[in-house]
Amino acid sequence: MGEISKLNLFDVLDFESRSKLVKSSRTVRFRKGQTIIALGDNSTDLVFIQEGKVQAVLYADSGREVSLRELGPDQIFGELGAIDGGARSAAVVGLTGGRLMLIESSAFRSILRENVAASEWLITRLASQVRNLTARVFELSALNVRARLHCELVRIAHSSKDLNEPAPTHSELANRIGTHREAVTRELNDLADRNIIRVGRRKLEFVNLLELEKEAITMHRATTANDGWW
Repeated sequence: MGEISKLNLFDVLDFESRSKLVKSSRTVRFRKGQTIIALGDNSTDLVFIQEGKVQAVLYADSGREVSLRELGPDQIFGELGAIDGGARSAAVVGLTGGRLMLIESSAFRSILRENVAASEWLITRLASQVRNLTARVFELSALNVRARLHCELVRIAHSSKDLNEPAPTHSELANRIGTHREAVTRELNDLADRNIIRVGRRKLEFVNLLELEKEAITMHRATTANDGWW
């Protein structure tokens, strides 16, 4: 079942179901930095990314940005609003320019009722997101900056499909793990000095991923042992 979550929505649909969704959709373009969905919006379209990258974010009253996740081609967002009709729970902003397919929520729900494969895909996807968010809550609550950064770097290493893709900036990494840019820079420099990673301008190379993973696991276990989690 875990492998199904790696597929995109259209991969699991038959020709008739794909055609139905395409007919109920419209295509729009977005710019880098553009707010595609605002927090609290009442729109209910399911959004399929055809080109480009976006970021789901929340903003504190102070203006601080908290990054939830990044999404790229063949991924979707907005499924919660499409399912329950509720207000958007996060803002979505363009990290690059690109193109989106907006699918009417009624058509999406109809496909879920009619197509077992689509329903299983969505259930598995949502379960995976709950697991990931649980891990993120634990990291932010219990781990120090060094451990949080290690965990985030391991996630980046395993999720990256394009070696030439620009790496997150130090500020973007800081937003993801709930700290400030200077702390991220200090920890990245330490990893580089120990030849575990190699950093450059928007470049991040994992020289010794195995060691990075071992350190992340060790720090995680040390925290759970001390704090009694799980």
